[in-house]
Amino acid sequence: MNIATVILVYVIAWWMVFFCMLPVGIRSQTEANAHEAEGVDPGAPVNPNLKKKILITTFLALVLTVAYYFLATSDLITFRAPRS
Repeated sequence: MNIATVILVYVIAWWMVFFCMLPVGIRSQTEANAHEAEGVDPGAPVNPNLKKKILITTFLALVLTVAYYFLATSDLITFRAPRS
């Protein structure tokens, strides 16, 4: 497995985990009763915690990539035809 494949797997895993993390812990303006400015959408998040979510996403994507690498390079699972 070359480095380009590992990087591609990491990038795809990062974006998938990031999109899964986005709705976690979100409270809208109406749920928090925090109508701060005129013209703000009532469904807009009060505090999206993007820095925290980016750090968690980076760690989880790294774990998934390492797991994929070891699974792909080991002979635990193979899609090749058995040799006879």
